[in-house]
Amino acid sequence: IIVGDTVVTQPSAGTFVGLSSVCTHAGCAVSEVTNGTIDCPCHGSKFNLDGAVANGPASKPLEPVAIRVQGDSIVAE
Repeated sequence: IIVGDTVVTQPSAGTFVGLSSVCTHAGCAVSEVTNGTIDCPCHGSKFNLDGAVANGPASKPLEPVAIRVQGDSIVAE
């Protein structure tokens, strides 16, 4: 899911990852998480659920954002 400027994914069961929603190609905000990728609407970059580049033109992964699981919620650190 995308919440504000953070993308929260679950690349494997029980593992949650926080990522910046700012695309590393041109600074646009990624718009959706679908079919296992985080997608940027500006130039078609796609990122894997761990933030790694799946499809360019972006050449750098999404920046990590510190999150933690607190009970049944995920919160920023």
